[in-house]
Amino acid sequence: MNDAAVDRALPIILDVEASGFGRGSYPIEIGLAFPDGATEAYLIHPAPDWSHWDPEAERVHGIDRQELLVHGRSVVEVAALLNARLAGNCVYSDAWSFDASWVARLFDSAGFAQNFRIDTIRMLLNEDEIAAWQRAREAVDAIHGPMVHRAAPDARRLQLTVLHAWAAAKA
Repeated sequence: MNDAAVDRALPIILDVEASGFGRGSYPIEIGLAFPDGATEAYLIHPAPDWSHWDPEAERVHGIDRQELLVHGRSVVEVAALLNARLAGNCVYSDAWSFDASWVARLFDSAGFAQNFRIDTIRMLLNEDEIAAWQRAREAVDAIHGPMVHRAAPDARRLQLTVLHAWAAAKA
């Protein structure tokens, strides 16, 4: 499958790995997949008031808190990078309610406004494409293996799933 299989530009996809789920959780890694297939990821050094940590979430994504403390970028730096890379765009997420909330928490802690929008990946799909989603996901899994729960590769996998769903519905 290649981008020529559909006549729409690939969207920018955002994926977030977090310290856990629910109250008190925060973003620890944000990944982006761009229309040209390039990806970026930013590990985030927890803000001073970010203390929630769920060992089960760590087991899933494989990022320990010490790695964030040593290699993570500050919330201000990551928010500035996201604004610079995504200014004026709408980016898409498969877990919109969680990811938008975590990105909002990042920008709140950084102390400035987010200058891009996040919407649900479903907005990219018509009814036929939604119906093809599970088959598309299985096709991407067959080619690339299962999701790895790291932000950049998962964002790219979601982007490829959108492409496959578009193509499957068009066929």
